[in-house]
Amino acid sequence: MAQKPSIPKGTRDFNPEQVAKRNYIFNTIRGAFETFGFQPIETPSFENSSTLMGKYGEEGDRLIFKILNSGDYLNKANSEAYHNKDSNKLTSSISEKALRYDLTVPFARYVVQHRNDIELPFKRYQIQPVWRADRPQKGRFREFYQCDADVVGSKSLWQDVEFIQLYDTVFSKLNLEGVTIKINNRKILSGIAEVIGASDKLIDFTVALDKLDKIGEEKVKEEMLGKGISKDGIDKLQPLFSLSGDFESQVASLKDILSTSEEGLKGVEELTFINKAVSELGLTTAALQLDVTLARGLNYYTGAIFEVAAPKEVKIGSIGGGGRYDDLTGIFGLKDVSGVGISFGLDRIYLVLEELNLFPDTVNKNVEVLFINFGDKEALFSLNAIKELRQAGVRAELYPDAAKMKKQMTHANRRNIPFTVLVGQDEIENNQYTLKDMVSGEQVKVSLEDLISKIKN
Repeated sequence: MAQKPSIPKGTRDFNPEQVAKRNYIFNTIRGAFETFGFQPIETPSFENSSTLMGKYGEEGDRLIFKILNSGDYLNKANSEAYHNKDSNKLTSSISEKALRYDLTVPFARYVVQHRNDIELPFKRYQIQPVWRADRPQKGRFREFYQCDADVVGSKSLWQDVEFIQLYDTVFSKLNLEGVTIKINNRKILSGIAEVIGASDKLIDFTVALDKLDKIGEEKVKEEMLGKGISKDGIDKLQPLFSLSGDFESQVASLKDILSTSEEGLKGVEELTFINKAVSELGLTTAALQLDVTLARGLNYYTGAIFEVAAPKEVKIGSIGGGGRYDDLTGIFGLKDVSGVGISFGLDRIYLVLEELNLFPDTVNKNVEVLFINFGDKEALFSLNAIKELRQAGVRAELYPDAAKMKKQMTHANRRNIPFTVLVGQDEIENNQYTLKDMVSGEQVKVSLEDLISKIKN
């Protein structure tokens, strides 16, 4: 007995309805990207390992899918590493390529490689799949799409403002209300670490701070102490734990906390500029919120940090994120090319829209009319009409086999096709078509012109 086929964990098949819904999100995001002046690019699904490795930290490197070299890959394997079971050294000798982990590092490689062909500032968008050897769970997969937009070659904070507007535009078009765009600044986090005497423990400090809403103040303090941050330093953080109020009042409190840090105050200044501009311009659906515990992507973010939270009634992780990186291309030898970018979490946005029942009824573009097949002569007559219908923009098809009428009608019902057309000898002789409404059961004989008109309307 043949083994039942399956797919790898963390991957998915998509049925026609799911593909239609995903395309609805893709098209909405793509349309907004292009309205904001972003240009599309694509990069290979796999890159040289040297391009990806070492760019995401130790944890990221572990989650990169490596591709075995072609042919007899063991023939060129590091024999010493093989015998010593040293997986790191062995991997580098048998795998020179890897599936891309995200779209940001390949984009940085693209900018450096094509720097003589692109005009700066360069606004690009990219919608392609990425792969991560992660533990699958709700909203987290090993193969998934990223929808990224970035601007490189400008340090202007107006770009940061535009990205907030871009998020708001997309979620407005998706009719998704109650979205929160959280914002922080890497300079503020660095400034806080400086103030408490933990500049050398910035990552440890921010990782612990990021857990404030999950494990609470006391546990965060315990974790910081365990990472070697002094009690005096942690005591200086007390105003941070009780930070509340609107954007402006939180910024005022931060100024006091960061009064001795030049870098921290620069971060406050940048946040103030962005918030003032966004307040002046206004947002349609989303709300902008300062979150000083936000600390994503510190390996390369240098300024603003964004994270988008779904409406509170949906229990799911972030549905978007991004930030400013002033020297990402420096990892490939091209210094001083500033950039800022954001990403939309397609799969989580899909789950949110599904849970809140926000997909339009029209998203599943179904066949509108099925011609019943009574034989070759009738089929040929029907196909002439189908050709005219398709040219008029009507989705029409012929049942391929001259099966029993009941079977063909059942097929139309199961596919929720609203109309069927019956063509027999009488219809051919009179150049007419019998149109049946599958909901009401009403049948009417019409000309081709009326057939097209009735189905379109």
